[in-house]
Amino acid sequence: MNIIPVIDLKNGQVVMAQQGQRNSYQVIHSNLSNSSSIEDIIEGYLSIYPFKNIYIADLNAITEEGSNEALIKTTTHKYSYIKFWVDSGKNLSELSVITGIKYRPIIGSESQKPVPESNATNYFTDYILSLDFFPQQGYLGPVELLKNSSLWPKDIIIMTLDKVGANQGPDFEKIREFQHKFTDKNFIAAGGVRGIDDLLKLKKMGINHALVASALHSGKINSQAIKKLISST
Repeated sequence: MNIIPVIDLKNGQVVMAQQGQRNSYQVIHSNLSNSSSIEDIIEGYLSIYPFKNIYIADLNAITEEGSNEALIKTTTHKYSYIKFWVDSGKNLSELSVITGIKYRPIIGSESQKPVPESNATNYFTDYILSLDFFPQQGYLGPVELLKNSSLWPKDIIIMTLDKVGANQGPDFEKIREFQHKFTDKNFIAAGGVRGIDDLLKLKKMGINHALVASALHSGKINSQAIKKLISST
């Protein structure tokens, strides 16, 4: 199981996500750091475990209210040994002109308006698609993107924002539904991981990657828990 720590950036600071209610996200208070700076939060994560991947959501860019691009660029250069996954609100059509980036782009379904022609990604294939599900609204994005798996890359995040920060556990049923329907895809769980038991359940289901934030900051997933997870292989 590959745990991918999450960093939500807003106005240059790390914030704590809560069920997709982005207007109410507050500056993070973490047991891992006395600061909400991205560098201190990353150092806090690395004090637990030498994570190979870290996910960054640029909330300003996603909501079209500015950008944290310069800060992300500085961060990815400084921590060049980490493979960052970054959602900065890009559209699928922009993949064909991406050059020189130091991270793996996340393409969120909520940012797709409209879905481009299927050949738009021919020039760049190393990206991850996030299928985004919001409270009340459900899936957010073009319907054709949800239904047409020929537009999908190999790696797909099932982002259940109603579970984020809610201490309710992942949406196992939704993840299992996608697994059974699209057996050739690699699904990544996002939202709701409470601790080691949720990760072990996901692992038993055949899910090998999970985005995690709250459980790391609270200490529910610590170095000992990660060792237990690794030893269960």
